[in-house]
Amino acid sequence: MKDVSHKGVIARVIPCSIAAELELQSGDKLLSVNGQKIKDIIELSFALADESLELVIEKQDGEQEIIELEKDYDEELGIEFESAVFDGVRRCANRCIFCFVDQMPPGMRESLYVKDDDYRLSFLYGNFVTLTNVGSNDIKRIRNLHLSPLYVSVHATNGTVRQSMLNNRRAAQIMEQIHSLTETGIELHTQVVLCPGINDGQVLEQTIRELYALHPKILSLAIVPVGLSRYRDRCYPLGKFSPKEAQYIIDSIHTWQIKCRRECGSSFVYLADEFYLSGGREIPEYDVYDGFPQLENGIGLVRNFLQEWREAVREEKNGYLEPHCIDVVCGVSAKPILQSLCNEMKIKNLNVRLVAVNNNFFGPDITVTGLLTGKDIISELKSLTGPRTGVIIPGIALRKGENIFLDDSTPEDIVASLGVPVRIAHGAGELYNLLTAWR
Repeated sequence: MKDVSHKGVIARVIPCSIAAELELQSGDKLLSVNGQKIKDIIELSFALADESLELVIEKQDGEQEIIELEKDYDEELGIEFESAVFDGVRRCANRCIFCFVDQMPPGMRESLYVKDDDYRLSFLYGNFVTLTNVGSNDIKRIRNLHLSPLYVSVHATNGTVRQSMLNNRRAAQIMEQIHSLTETGIELHTQVVLCPGINDGQVLEQTIRELYALHPKILSLAIVPVGLSRYRDRCYPLGKFSPKEAQYIIDSIHTWQIKCRRECGSSFVYLADEFYLSGGREIPEYDVYDGFPQLENGIGLVRNFLQEWREAVREEKNGYLEPHCIDVVCGVSAKPILQSLCNEMKIKNLNVRLVAVNNNFFGPDITVTGLLTGKDIISELKSLTGPRTGVIIPGIALRKGENIFLDDSTPEDIVASLGVPVRIAHGAGELYNLLTAWR
């Protein structure tokens, strides 16, 4: 048989499924369906809609076999794949002045240096893409399959500014691309990585104005601050926003939110939590976030956490018969929020010590909890004295779906270093339950 370049590597076969009956195994590769080479799981979902199928499978020893089967229209094969794309993830062709991947230290796992910019992953998983590598055929496919919503990194609607920020001439075409998508019913969530003196001020006002003009096809706009690690020796010189500058941005966005809520019933534009924490301002109320459309982007994490905590504390707890001393790990910026919550707790024999970990790995300017590493957590905890029943670490600092930190250390490493139980809290509800019902 002729070799093909499109291969879907099977990661898992669901027990008692059609794939299990066919004796397919993890590591096998799907090469084609009914003679069609499959590029991704989007295309695969359409191909598998047929009731009569001919699959070409490459086994782990390299042998290829043809499998013919009959199934119901809505019956699934029961296969999970290692990647959603079979022809390779599209890589980013930009050289963004703010790219965090360029600020990663050497010697880390290879996947952390991958700059994906694939519209398929945007549709499937909410990854932000720049559209600079999207051609006319891609636009047609997005339209025809109605791959909506997509998540687009705009950064600036001013083409000259955006081209300079991304170091790519195609970046200037962003508004033409957005119009070509929204005019055919494709909806977009958008974001701006805000860089001092580059795309803030009047440039940001223009960006908000032009994107808001396309609402409701533009569903939301997130404004997040540029992240600066200590590994910027060969990067474009950028600084962080001062507390006063953060306050100015907060006030500007608040004015826009008032206007948008009056005109369309939603805030439309949202600020990352870091601006409020840096500017010393109150986190907006729950309703301001309109269902948290960009929670994964750090928009409203604090308010959502506070809401979960409020709901969790409604259940009364009896406390402990013996003293429990529990360390709760967080990033520096989260400490004021968590400290106020811990101070309000009145649980018998519970002593909570909040451990705000300095980010030595990426540098002091990185204060968010999600970028903590296991080694920094271990170092901070080992420097503390006193009784310790156990440690609670934030799930947001771990790779999604796996218990691994960015530096490849694990919660088990913390257990080995400290000799006490370590638990993971994914959200405020789990944190409260772990504190009040430690086992």
